[in-house]
Amino acid sequence: FRSAYPDGADSLVILPEVFSKEPLGPAVLDGDTEWAQVVNWAILATIQAEEFGITSANVDSFLTSEDVTIQRFLGVEITTDEGSAVLDPGLGLPTDFAYQIVSQVGNYGEIFERHLSPLGLERGVNALWTDGGLMYAPPFR
Repeated sequence: FRSAYPDGADSLVILPEVFSKEPLGPAVLDGDTEWAQVVNWAILATIQAEEFGITSANVDSFLTSEDVTIQRFLGVEITTDEGSAVLDPGLGLPTDFAYQIVSQVGNYGEIFERHLSPLGLERGVNALWTDGGLMYAPPFR
């Protein structure tokens, strides 16, 4: 791609017009539903982390949070009156998969800022729903 544009990024422009408004996401091989679910859970984990205010810089401090929802999300084993509970999407992922993702690549906002903001692309509909965008994650249970 870069070799096709010898003048570099300065020769490219992101157009302000909206051509369509439809949910787009990563593509996986048709029939590989388990991989599709892993990819989906990974993306949702970055969105949920941003909703919680968890970043790659502060994720370790959240491991001792009093909030059981955050503990479960990060893979901290919690014991309740009903027994032990950890997040397990049933895909063979480690229970701390969300922690691993956020600690290594950041939350959705961090990823967007790192890769798309330098191109002049604003968050817009890619902002969290609480900030006027369309991004949200269902509960992690």
